[in-house]
Amino acid sequence: MRKIKSEIPVFFSTDDNYIPCLSVAIHSLEANSSEENNYRIIILHTGMSLKGKAIVKRLETSNVRISFQNISHITSKLSKDLSLRLRDYYSETIYYRLFIPSMFPEYERAIYLDADIVLQDDIAKLYNLDIGDNLVAGVTDQVINSVPEFRVYSKEGLGIEPKEYFNSGVLLMNLREMRKAKIEEKFLYRLLNYNLDTAAPDQDYLNILCKGRVYYLPETWNKMPDYGEQCDINDIHLIHYNMFRKPWHYSDVPYQESFWKYAKETKYYDELRQTLEDYTDEEKKADLAGGDKLVEYTKQIVKSEFKFADIDDDLEEDDAEIVEIMNATDETV
Repeated sequence: MRKIKSEIPVFFSTDDNYIPCLSVAIHSLEANSSEENNYRIIILHTGMSLKGKAIVKRLETSNVRISFQNISHITSKLSKDLSLRLRDYYSETIYYRLFIPSMFPEYERAIYLDADIVLQDDIAKLYNLDIGDNLVAGVTDQVINSVPEFRVYSKEGLGIEPKEYFNSGVLLMNLREMRKAKIEEKFLYRLLNYNLDTAAPDQDYLNILCKGRVYYLPETWNKMPDYGEQCDINDIHLIHYNMFRKPWHYSDVPYQESFWKYAKETKYYDELRQTLEDYTDEEKKADLAGGDKLVEYTKQIVKSEFKFADIDDDLEEDDAEIVEIMNATDETV
């Protein structure tokens, strides 16, 4: 009898502008995939072009299928609230992962990945981990723990011990338990009723809502090049080029060889190399200024009279606005 392959759902959220880097990420996933599994990549978006979809769709292989989920029916109702606290390089795409549990009731668990990653191992190994009834599995955020001001922000601004604050760019999501815990409803309730300032909007919300129910992964499943302990590149499962210093903007990023290895096997290698060449000193200065600005911003939040660490309430089950949003009809494009 022929063995039925397991289906592993892997979510990304992006727009047309990030297709070159998304292509590298998907290619690295495929290069490390196993023929024992089927991988379903689902791209969350709010208006990706037909051309962009066609380009990404060409990356499909015999056991990796790619589809697209338009979530405009949700985000259009929340556009003002979602964008109110966004700053600098953030866009509404960072919130999309919070809607996965309700939009995909057929899945009990799923992987979420930012597009600025490369895999060096089979993502199925992460997907198949037993995390009990924890809501998510993730890696302690080394950026938060490397900067004194960020550690203070985590503890005093959010009410979360820095060592317990996880990075939301690489997650194993326990969708069944997230639905039971009403994580999406609680997010919307806080967004619509408070919408407080945050340093990392979606990530802060996830940390607050999943507090006490997080399975912590080794750093090698979300290695941030400029932060934490340096590792042998061969021991790393996944590299996450987070924050400002991307290998397609800077030529001295740790573990950049892995990115260029996979990029060279895509149609975007020359374009990404040109992007590296064209990135100006002015843009690098702006990156540095952006980092300094973020530090100052966290200081302001900590000093504010009302912040997330001060909130101690529960979801109002009969909040009409939330019910209306949650009952929106799904739309797949």
